Amino acid sequence: MRIRIVGAGAMGRGIAQWAASAGHTVELGDVRAEAVTDAVEFIVSMLDRAVAKGRMSAADRDASMARLVPLADPWAAGPDVELAIEAVREDLETKAEVFGKLERALPSSAVFATNTSSLSVTRIAATLQDPSRLAGLHFFNPVPLMRIVEVVPGAATRPEIPAALTGLVEGCGHRAVTVADTPGFLVNHAGRGLVTEALALLEESVAGPADIDRIARDVLGLRMGPFELMDLTGLDVTAAVIDSIWQGFRYEDRLRPSYLTPNRVVAGLHGRKTGQGWYAYGEGAEGPAPEPAVTGNGDRPVFLAASGSVEIAAYVDALAGALEASGVRVERGDGPSAEALVLVPVWGTTVSGAIRAGGLPPERTMGVEVLPPAGRRRVLAVTAVTGPASARDARAVLARAAAHEPHAVTVVRDTAGSVAQRLLSSIVAVGASIAERSLATPADIDLAVTTGLGYPAGPLAWGERIGAPRLLELQRALHATTGDPRHRPTRWVTERADLGLALTGAGTSVDDCLR
Repeated sequence: MRIRIVGAGAMGRGIAQWAASAGHTVELGDVRAEAVTDAVEFIVSMLDRAVAKGRMSAADRDASMARLVPLADPWAAGPDVELAIEAVREDLETKAEVFGKLERALPSSAVFATNTSSLSVTRIAATLQDPSRLAGLHFFNPVPLMRIVEVVPGAATRPEIPAALTGLVEGCGHRAVTVADTPGFLVNHAGRGLVTEALALLEESVAGPADIDRIARDVLGLRMGPFELMDLTGLDVTAAVIDSIWQGFRYEDRLRPSYLTPNRVVAGLHGRKTGQGWYAYGEGAEGPAPEPAVTGNGDRPVFLAASGSVEIAAYVDALAGALEASGVRVERGDGPSAEALVLVPVWGTTVSGAIRAGGLPPERTMGVEVLPPAGRRRVLAVTAVTGPASARDARAVLARAAAHEPHAVTVVRDTAGSVAQRLLSSIVAVGASIAERSLATPADIDLAVTTGLGYPAGPLAWGERIGAPRLLELQRALHATTGDPRHRPTRWVTERADLGLALTGAGTSVDDCLR
C-alpha cells in the first residue's frame, strides 16, 4: 500500500517508521520542510538502533528506508496513494484545511484517516466534500512501541473502511480496537477511572500523592501511580482531557473533575516537562519523601474484627495466620482485651461505622485493606479519634513478617472502603459504563486498557477477578456510605451480578434475538 502522512512531528514520524518497517511505501510531508528532514534523520537513528540491538537486520533497515519518500510538497499530486493519514496539531480548522487540500491532491478512491486524540471524527469528516471516506486512526506515542491503535468510524464513514483499517493495523503487527466516536474514544476515557478517583481521594485528605501512588503500585499492581502518571503525561494535558470527557458525556458524575487541578495548571506545575508537578524533577530534586521509619511497639496483641462476608472472613483467617507466623499474638473470641489493637477489615464501608456498629474501642480500632497486595505493602486506616500511640503500634505489628523482609505499611485516613478499593471500583465502573453504552466490545475494552495503559488487567477482567456480586456489594456500600453519585453501581455490574454472567461477557443482544 502507498500511504501519505501529513505531519512530521512525533506522531507522524512514528507512524511513518511503523508503516515503512511493515513493508508499505510511505510518503512523509509537512508544511515545514525542515520537519521532514528532521523526521527522516530520526527514523534512520531509530532503525539503526534496532539493528544494533539485533531487532532488525541491516537489509531490512535499508529496505525500510527505501520505502520512505520525503515530500517537498505535502499537497503534491498522488495518483497512487491509497491511504492518507493526518497527524497535525489538535485543532479542527487545521485538520479541515489539511483534508481539504488532500481532497484536491489525491484520487477519490483514497481513504482518509485522522490521528486525532480528542476531536470528533464526525466533525472533522463533515468538513470534507465526501465525509464517508474518513475515519479515525488513533495511534499512541511512541507508535512503534505502543502496539495498540483505535479505529474510530465517524457517523458517515463507509462501513468497509473500519474493517480495512483494522486489517492494515494488524497486518503491521499492532492490535486494533474499534471504538465509537465519543469523547476520549476508549483508552483516554477508560483512563479517567484511575486519575479522577485519585484526585478525589486527595481532595478528601485521605492520603497524599506519594502514598496513593504507593498503594496503586503495591496493592493494585499498577506500573505507575496516578500522580506519577499525571506528571509524565503533563497535568495540563490530563486536566484538559478530564474536562473534555466530562463535558462530552454531559457532566457524568463518575467522570467529575477535581477542583485541585486548575490552579496547578495555571501555576505551571505540569510535571516532568516543567520540572515540578506533584513531584519535583531535575537536578537536585529529591522526589517523594521517604516513608517514615517504623517506631511503634510491634509486640502488642491484635484482635481482628470479623464480619459476615465469607471473603472477609477468609481474609481475616489469612491475616491472622500471617501475623501469628511473624510472632504476633492474635486474640480470638467475642471481643478484644484491654491491651489489644483492634483491626477492622472493611469492604466499601468505614472504620468509624464499624466502631459504632460493633461497640469497638474507638481510640485503638483501625482499618486494614482486604485486597490481596501485589507487593509487600499493607494499609492501615485511622479515624479522627485513633490514639497516635496505638496507630504507631499497629503499624509496627503489620510491618512484621515471618520472612526477612518486613512489610511496608502506609497509614491513611479512614474512608469508605479504602484507597485501593475506591481506585479499583472506579476503574471497573468507568470500563463497565463504556461497555454498557456499547462504545466498544468487552474484549476490546480490556485489550485497549492493558496495551494502551499498561494495567495488570483490563477493567472488566479485573472486576471479574473480584466477582460481579462482590463488586456490586462494594459499589453499593461506597454509594450508600458516601451518598456520592460517582460511586453508584453501573447497570453492567448490577445485571451481571443478578444473572450470574461474567463481567467480560457481552451477553445476548436484541440483534441476536432477531436474526
